[in-house]
Amino acid sequence: MSTTPIARLLGIMARLRDPQDGCPWDLAQSHASIVPYTIEEAYEVADAVERGDPEDLRDELGDLLFQVVFQARIAEEAGAFGFDDVATAIADKMVRRHPHIFGDARDLDQAAVNAQWAAIKAQERAEKARRAAQAGTGRSAPQGTLSGVPLALPALSRAEKISRKAASVGFDWPDAAEVIAKVREETDEVAQALAGEGPEAVAEEIGDLLFSVANLARHAGVDPEEALRRANRKFQRRFSAMEAEVTKDGRTLPEAGLAAMEAAWAAVKRREG
Repeated sequence: MSTTPIARLLGIMARLRDPQDGCPWDLAQSHASIVPYTIEEAYEVADAVERGDPEDLRDELGDLLFQVVFQARIAEEAGAFGFDDVATAIADKMVRRHPHIFGDARDLDQAAVNAQWAAIKAQERAEKARRAAQAGTGRSAPQGTLSGVPLALPALSRAEKISRKAASVGFDWPDAAEVIAKVREETDEVAQALAGEGPEAVAEEIGDLLFSVANLARHAGVDPEEALRRANRKFQRRFSAMEAEVTKDGRTLPEAGLAAMEAAWAAVKRREG
C-alpha cells in the first residue's frame, strides 16, 4: 500500500516512540531535551545554504523536519496537538497575514504590505496574550513593542531583532554614519573599562559594543549572525592554511613563534587576494 513521504515519516516517528517496542533514546526525550538538536539542525540548514550544497541542504532540511515531527509527536502523546494541527496552524497564519494575496486587500505597494503585516502581527500578539491570561499561563516576558523576540535566539540575532523593533516606532539612529560613531564611542568605553575597572564593567561595555555593532549591521542591511559565521569560517580557513605552512617542516606552532605565524598568515591572505 503506497503512502506519502510525510505519512511514512510520521509512521516512523510513531514507531520510534512506541511505548513497548520503540527506541529507548527516543522514548526518553521531551520537548525540552530535543530543543538543542532543533537549534543545531537549523544552523546546519543555514550552513548548507551558505556552502551552496543542494544535496546537503536536502538532507539538513530533512533533519530539521524530523525535529518538527518529533516535537509534534510528543505533544500528540500528551493530548495537546498533532502534526496536522501544526501544519494547519501555519497555513492559516500565512493566509491571515497575506490578505493582499488571499483576501480583498489587493494592489497594495510594499510599504502598505509591510504596515499591514505589522498590524496583523500586533493583533496576533495581543490575542495570544489574552488567551495566556485567561488560561493562567502568561509569563513575565516583556510586553509592548519589544515583545515577541524569542529569548532562545543567539544573542547577536536577538540584538538585531530588538533594535529593529525599536526602529519600527522611530527609536533609531538616522543613518549608518551615526551608528559608526556610536560603535567608536562604545569602543572607547571598553578601553576605559579595561584601563581601570573590574571585569563586570568590562563585560557590560563589551556587551554595549556588540549591541551597537548589531545595529550597524541592521543599518547596512547585513544579517550580523551570518556575517559572523562567515568571519568564523574565513578565520578558520586562513588559520588552517597558515598552520599547514608553518608546520610543514615538523615544527609546532609554539616552536615556530608568532613572527613565523604572522608571516605565513600574511602570505595566505595575499594568495586569497
